[in-house]
Amino acid sequence: MLSDLNFMDSGARGFPLLLKPEQNQHLLFEQPADNELKPNLSDQATGYLKQLAVQPVDLFHHAVAMLHAPTYRQENSGALRQDWPRIPLPANQKTLLASAALGQQIAALLDTETPVNSVTTGTIRAELKTIAVIAHAEGKQLSAEDLQVTAGWGHGGKGGITMPGKGKAVLRDEMDVERTARPSTDFAGGPPALRQTYDIYLNNIAYWRNVPQRVWDYTIGGYQVMKKWLSYRELELLGRALTIDEAREVMNMARRIAAILWLEAALDENYANVKAATFAWQQ
Repeated sequence: MLSDLNFMDSGARGFPLLLKPEQNQHLLFEQPADNELKPNLSDQATGYLKQLAVQPVDLFHHAVAMLHAPTYRQENSGALRQDWPRIPLPANQKTLLASAALGQQIAALLDTETPVNSVTTGTIRAELKTIAVIAHAEGKQLSAEDLQVTAGWGHGGKGGITMPGKGKAVLRDEMDVERTARPSTDFAGGPPALRQTYDIYLNNIAYWRNVPQRVWDYTIGGYQVMKKWLSYRELELLGRALTIDEAREVMNMARRIAAILWLEAALDENYANVKAATFAWQQ
């Protein structure tokens, strides 16, 4: 896959997992045979994986798990700001594979083209069912025309650039049915009775009910994920109403983010396990 420098923003960087062999010539979009591809690893990293008898993809997913652990981010905030944080390597196979399994979950949740069982497909987890449900302000059935985004989430700026707007996000206390659906201890923190959530409006009558505060505030690359998505779907920019599938995509987006946040405790525990017994890297 090709990754443009400005795919997300001018600071985005893509690191390929596999490389084409340099000695063979290929056309730009020609797909080489699987046996021609090689892992994008240094000799040291290759040696480390051989010693633990694991695959290159396991190292990739381990890095994903480390980078999403809140404690890791706090302890390495300076290095993260400088773009080159160090990733601790487990000293044994069991710890690496456990870390890779967590990273694989994160990767699937971040890939919007990959359905995730119990989150976006199949039997949805009980704690996710009440999150970001599309609804009518008066309790009526929504029609296709009701899915126009006119709440002021975005507008056209100079040179055709989309500029974000304030929109309409109503902060409120959780309702009993929303509160009881979620575990007593979850990503929101604090006593269940004091938790707050947002209703996110498309327009004056249609809204996504119950988007937890941390889900709504969640950022990637410095951008508030859900708000950024909505800014490009304003009626004056999109030229049409949302489709039903697009409205469901917002629901799935919120549930994916919630599922990521629910993994934070496991990610921190995994980071602590890795730090407790790290591989002795040889220069």
